[in-house]
Amino acid sequence: MWLLHILNSGIFHKDFRRQLLVALSATLITISHGIGLGWLSPMLPMLQSVEATPLDFVIDVHEASWLGALISLGGVSGNFFFSYIMNRFGRKVSIYGLALPNTCIWFLLYFAQSVEWLYVARVCAGLTGGGMFVVLPIFLGEIADNSVRGRLCSFFNLAMNIGIMIGFIISSYVPYHVIPCAVVALPLLYLVLSTRFPEPPQQLLRWGREEAAQRSLMYYRNCDGPSPSNEAQRSYLKQFDEMKHAINQQVKEQSNESLSLSDFCNKSALKAIVTGLVLMIANIFTGTFAFINYMSNIFEAVHTQLEPNTNTIIIGAVQIVGTLASIYLVDRYGRKILLVVSCAGSAVGTAAFGIYAFYAEETDVDLSAFSAWLPVALMAFIIFVANVGVISVTMVVLVEILPHRIRAVATSACLGCLSFFAFTSLKAFPLMMHYLGLAATMWGCAALSALCLFYVSVFLEETKGKSIYN
Repeated sequence: MWLLHILNSGIFHKDFRRQLLVALSATLITISHGIGLGWLSPMLPMLQSVEATPLDFVIDVHEASWLGALISLGGVSGNFFFSYIMNRFGRKVSIYGLALPNTCIWFLLYFAQSVEWLYVARVCAGLTGGGMFVVLPIFLGEIADNSVRGRLCSFFNLAMNIGIMIGFIISSYVPYHVIPCAVVALPLLYLVLSTRFPEPPQQLLRWGREEAAQRSLMYYRNCDGPSPSNEAQRSYLKQFDEMKHAINQQVKEQSNESLSLSDFCNKSALKAIVTGLVLMIANIFTGTFAFINYMSNIFEAVHTQLEPNTNTIIIGAVQIVGTLASIYLVDRYGRKILLVVSCAGSAVGTAAFGIYAFYAEETDVDLSAFSAWLPVALMAFIIFVANVGVISVTMVVLVEILPHRIRAVATSACLGCLSFFAFTSLKAFPLMMHYLGLAATMWGCAALSALCLFYVSVFLEETKGKSIYN
């Protein structure tokens, strides 16, 4: 009975099942991207070892830092390129386009003859990731009903975390050249499935294609069958009228006057933009993105008794649990409480890990009683609380807080900043570990988490249940 209840409620309700299936299809590219992210952490120590490298060359710490950071340079380009494609040619064209750079990653990794090949592969990964963070949250936000938008948008992060864990596992235990041959099937399958669902109705209304927009909304509301219920019909008509009115108002405003500086400099827009930037800082500088990329190196630095790659895989599983918790909680208890708990937990967790790292690196204290479990437990706590809030909820809130008139431009700008912050974090993290030590690096992340906690607690407004047109 409980299974039937689950299958007939929430995102599994018959009205939302097609939205769920489309979200799962669209996030296949996110799984592939996540595998590329997870691939680096266990592979990096091997590429730095003369004995263990699977290629004909080795890399040093500076090349390793560039290998980590170049994904973010590609991300900046992906943010703005796919934003232009999305606004000029629609959501579907940009969704198709995500498959190209992601497919290139796996060919470049397979045929790599020097570290420059790996650099280009990481730039392609950045193009995919930058485009994904622009296109998929907006696409999923547009096709999703208000009551399930938070959960469906959280699938974006769940899929990426599943991909990261798969990347951790296969790069630890599968031969180097087998990985690209297997994973390249994912972007190709994603491309095929993407042809099966229509353009979001909002975009079709902006193009003046009202009948196509009606068919699209009926498709996503799963009421395009031969005999939809009266309740489903009423709900569909109400939603379409609301959508049509909101889109027509937007088009009218945009035709009367193009975007100007005043659209960005009024009080509500400035507050939303500043909040978006703080969320981007929280997403990156709480440390979790750098942790994922350099996880094996972190565990090597604290001399854990467990094999570093095993710890890394455990953390990958914890990421998934954290994202599942976010999916369950985000539409029940709201966005703000999850972000507050997440920032607070990240501050406490990274400070505690910094203390352990200090004793492991700088003193002769015997930590053998703790080294098998405490480092991985602390890191698991950090990753879990981050995925409950600052990782999973950030993109949902970003789409909801920005005024519709500046949403596309401001989203691209915030995500461009996200990519710049990610580049800074990934480039600096291994160098800070090398020159300052892991303890000081962790305490820096704790301080930034505390600052983000203050801002979110005081200034962030709850957006649960808010219409995307408001």
